[in-house]
Amino acid sequence: MRPAIQSIKSNANPLRPSGASGAVAAQDSISASDVVFLGIVNALELQKLVPAQRLVESDLAEQFAVGRNSVREALQRLAAEGVVELHRHKGAAIRSLSMQETLDVLAVAERMTGLLARSAARGASASGLKPILNESLKALQTANIENDATAFTSARRRFYRCLLDMGGNRELKRLFPTIQMPIVYAQHRLPTLQKLRLRDYRKIALAVRMGREDEADDAGSAHVQHVRQEIVARAG
Repeated sequence: MRPAIQSIKSNANPLRPSGASGAVAAQDSISASDVVFLGIVNALELQKLVPAQRLVESDLAEQFAVGRNSVREALQRLAAEGVVELHRHKGAAIRSLSMQETLDVLAVAERMTGLLARSAARGASASGLKPILNESLKALQTANIENDATAFTSARRRFYRCLLDMGGNRELKRLFPTIQMPIVYAQHRLPTLQKLRLRDYRKIALAVRMGREDEADDAGSAHVQHVRQEIVARAG
């Protein structure tokens, strides 16, 4: 039997808060449905899953060594977050976005990323997290040099997690991880994306460290604008 996705159970998503909508802090505290939930999210972010790909319950149960009920619970949660579509008689599949839906996601992401960077700049000094931000940026640079996509993804998550923690905005922490950018990136595979991200993250980090709220907001928004430009140009 062909497995549904490659096993990456140990890679929890630090952007997702604990509770029904995401990951928990410690690996040993997660439930069986969490294991499946996180595995699918991580596989999507690593582009090991693609939009419209079917997710077979029996394959997932075998892949993650859990019961079918846990798989169904995870798929229901993923459907509620807009990651998976559940089709009667056809099962589950990774959600596929039209171009207009992609642009809608990007419109939300642009505003939210700007707000994220602004909030982080406001709280940067008081939070004491500047060293963590610097470390995550160095990890991004190293992963880029080594062309290690998995390490880059992990470092990118730490970068965003640090920005969220710097800002301390609870609503932003709740809402930001629900933006469907992983689906956008999986559907529109941009060869220049990693270098584009690194360039933009440097600008965001500089503005945040300096506490320049307007500049950070502009840098965060500009990053999503650059992604949009690449997608539209490639589609055209």
